[in-house]
Amino acid sequence: MSTTLTNEEIGRYSRHLILPEVGMEGQIKLKDAKVLLVGTGGLGAPMALYLAAAGVGTIGLVDFDVVDVSNLQRQVIHGSKDVGKKKIDSAAESMLDINPTLKIVKHEVALNSENALEIVKQYDLVADGTDNFPTRYLVNDACVLLNKPNVYGSIFRFEGQASVFATEDGPCYRCLYPEPPPPGLVPSCAEGGVLGILPGVVGLIQATEVVKIILGKGETLKGRLLLYDALNMKFRELKLRRNPQCPSGRCTVVNELIDYQQFCGVVENHTEPVQSTSDLEPKQVKAMIDSGEDFILVDVREPHEHQIASIAKATLIPLGQLPNRLSELPKDAKIVCHCKSGMRSAKAVDLLKLNGYSRVQNMKGGILAWSDQIDPTVAKY
Repeated sequence: MSTTLTNEEIGRYSRHLILPEVGMEGQIKLKDAKVLLVGTGGLGAPMALYLAAAGVGTIGLVDFDVVDVSNLQRQVIHGSKDVGKKKIDSAAESMLDINPTLKIVKHEVALNSENALEIVKQYDLVADGTDNFPTRYLVNDACVLLNKPNVYGSIFRFEGQASVFATEDGPCYRCLYPEPPPPGLVPSCAEGGVLGILPGVVGLIQATEVVKIILGKGETLKGRLLLYDALNMKFRELKLRRNPQCPSGRCTVVNELIDYQQFCGVVENHTEPVQSTSDLEPKQVKAMIDSGEDFILVDVREPHEHQIASIAKATLIPLGQLPNRLSELPKDAKIVCHCKSGMRSAKAVDLLKLNGYSRVQNMKGGILAWSDQIDPTVAKY
């Protein structure tokens, strides 16, 4: 354990040191702390920047993605120069620029049931910046099994939430969500969108909770779920209780790590849509258009997405409206559905088949694939 701060560190953290709640003792606690950040995206970006600036001595980063231009609207730890670079490297570079005394441990892997316990056990607490249900349950269960606090946050569109799970006497993520939602019920940020500023607010709430836990000061979000509505600028709070099956004060529902992809009902590579062998490639759809073949191309995205980018021949019928607009599509017509990436249009195909449409297919990869393979003038978003 560190016993002192260098003169350079005293100057760097002077505004902390004059806070009685922090002081030399608290700043040394921060210097000695080891925090694992799962994800360096929307939530991980502000957490990583501010925890580095605050003087948390060792920060582990878990990420295996690369920086895309669409990330820059909210993932402020990355810049335009970093597009195409590994996120874990880009994040580390920005963090060390803020605080060169920081020790960064890179875990360039997809967190899973085989490696989670080995990684998490190296740290004092975990801050969850993930964006999918399998990894949230995995992080929670690993924290429960290893007695590590789990500082949780999530975001969608204009709303966010935060809490602290898996403490000695508090609830865990499973106490809030015993079961995951059915696959596809909750859209991802890539499908539903997210206000770029939102993860900054929620991520900084998480970072604040991390610092308070390390210092042992203040009242954390243990047993409370903080809800943030950015559109109406409102905060509200819900009380959380432990699962009644946990009378000892620690979650006893979790006994071991499981197959979280299976638990959440998704395929292992959950970032890619499941495709049918009868799906059409964009080049096949383009050939049908060029040949004048008689078919209906249905765009099942939302109107605001159609305004961003569209295929000239496509008829817009948003997926949510499709059940009430079936009369617009003749039962004997040949129909091809498309969306942004192929997931919503696959659901549209299933819905149409259930309603007696036999000549219906999905365009693989959606309008993103159309832009890549057919018409690069079509904007990608």
